[in-house]
Amino acid sequence: MERILIVRLSAMGDIVNSLPVAAALQQAYPDSIVDWVIEERWQELLCARGTSLDAPRNSQKPLVNTIHTVNTRSWRDHPLAKRTWSEISALRRNIREREYTAVIDVQGAIRSAVIARFSSATRIVGFDSPRERPARHLYKQKINAQGVHIIEQNVSLTSLPFTKRALEILAEMLPHDPLAENWCDAEIQKLPSARFAILSPGAGWGAKEWPPERFGEVARELARDGVASVLNIGPNENDLAAKVESTSNGATRRVSGSIGQLIALTRRAALFIGGDTGPMHLANILCVPVVAIFGPTNPERNGPYYSPYIVLRHESSETSYSHHDRQHEGLMSITSAEVVAAARTLLNK
Repeated sequence: MERILIVRLSAMGDIVNSLPVAAALQQAYPDSIVDWVIEERWQELLCARGTSLDAPRNSQKPLVNTIHTVNTRSWRDHPLAKRTWSEISALRRNIREREYTAVIDVQGAIRSAVIARFSSATRIVGFDSPRERPARHLYKQKINAQGVHIIEQNVSLTSLPFTKRALEILAEMLPHDPLAENWCDAEIQKLPSARFAILSPGAGWGAKEWPPERFGEVARELARDGVASVLNIGPNENDLAAKVESTSNGATRRVSGSIGQLIALTRRAALFIGGDTGPMHLANILCVPVVAIFGPTNPERNGPYYSPYIVLRHESSETSYSHHDRQHEGLMSITSAEVVAAARTLLNK
């Protein structure tokens, strides 16, 4: 029996785009054990809050068997602390005891490769050109990434044949949290319409952010069509949300909650509008229609994949993954009218 460990620690979008790795393994080896190492702050992407990390797979923990959580941020901040070394030792011991036959490092970072080497598995697999180049020296098997989209590249680490159709269980890869579902029902009752779009103005860095005022203009137009707008915001995005609200004329409702609550809300959405962010990748894996607003990053690699979608990217945009906050001219060239037109096209299908 195959006993496989996936190492993908963070962040939301990257973890979501790695879920098909576990799905492909479960389909190819139905009797296999597939476990995961993840940062504890993201564990709700694998397991509903309050569910045991080693519980049998069920609707609240549908994809993997045992989940190992880490807090590498705390380890970096307190490298000499007794607690840090105790947690690292416990993780190493737990991984060794599971006797994995293979470990797949999807992250491609030095810290994830080190964690992969905690295992005594004969196959420790990673990309031949990982994100952090020195990590490759810790792999026993190096894979040249195949495919254009990041999901295809991630799944290529399994060396399994891959097609979109082969992963029809995708919509069920994310946990169902009963408490989050109840919260979501209550939030929808507060909306002027049960048919709603999620607007997500935040991004990982400033160059990927479409102007928040234009999100407000989009919300105004959707309200005329009887579609409510839920404004998804993350930590430290209150100023961004205020700018959207100020131009929406009351057409948006701000929502901020747990990851499980965001999953439940996204499942019920008629549409998602936003850029290359974790919430957009979440909508994609849930097959919610997406209007994707792209600037410096490449939508062929990082855009929607499973959802019905329309990608808007100006022809002047140049691909760059450097994390800076300078305005991206191509992104600024996309108008709110273009986004509204794309939204209406998807909503009317």
